[in-house]
Amino acid sequence: MFPELIAEFLGTFVLILFGNGVVAMVNLFGTGIPGEIVHGGFTNITIGWGLGVTMGIYLAGRISGAHLNPAVTVALAVYRDFPWRKVLPYSLVQTAGAFLASALVFWNYHPAFLAADPGLDHTAGVFTTFPAFPAVPFAGLLDQTIGTALLLMMILAITDERNQPPGANMGALMVGLVVVAIGMSFGGMHGYAINPARDFGPRLFTAVAGFRNNGLTDGPKVFWVPIVGPILGGILGSAAYDYGIRRFLPSAERREKSAAAD
Repeated sequence: MFPELIAEFLGTFVLILFGNGVVAMVNLFGTGIPGEIVHGGFTNITIGWGLGVTMGIYLAGRISGAHLNPAVTVALAVYRDFPWRKVLPYSLVQTAGAFLASALVFWNYHPAFLAADPGLDHTAGVFTTFPAFPAVPFAGLLDQTIGTALLLMMILAITDERNQPPGANMGALMVGLVVVAIGMSFGGMHGYAINPARDFGPRLFTAVAGFRNNGLTDGPKVFWVPIVGPILGGILGSAAYDYGIRRFLPSAERREKSAAAD
């Protein structure tokens, strides 16, 4: 399992470097400092996260399957016979990769953090997610559930050889585009985590680094929403694909017979 865990660690590490990096670019610049350049908005963030997912998959896919997300790992254990004994190790190294990537992003942008938020009291959102409406936490839970259900539904569709998988090694790009689409369509209510490791690893870093209002050790305890929502959504989305689409697809044997008949 060791090579798989290294691949999951590095794949998630790269994913978070691109993802948190683009959020830092957008949020830490254009804050009123004379001569400062504004570096885009939410569209940049969704594209950056989608490309980060794509690069992480290309990096780790051959060795570990590039789950990069405990919600994916759990769903594959439930519906694709992924060994349950690997679920916890995969989830732990995914979270560790996200934690260390956040530390590197913070190190890289440290002067910008000092300029924009010297007290580290309002920029934890560069690394982790928060509800748009704190008084209605279940709105964020619904948002995370729907977004991750879409993610798993489309991952299973894209990777299913019995369906219409993309050719020429384009699957990773297609999954990245799914992440872009989810961000553009469901990125507002709770910051577009759809991945417990992507959220909890960086949130744990913000707590260790001394960020206030981090949602774990300070401020409203919202850390559970992007953990529970994605796990639930991944299971529901996978079920929707398997029972709504996959059971009607021809088996490989039937496809071969049909092709031979043609």
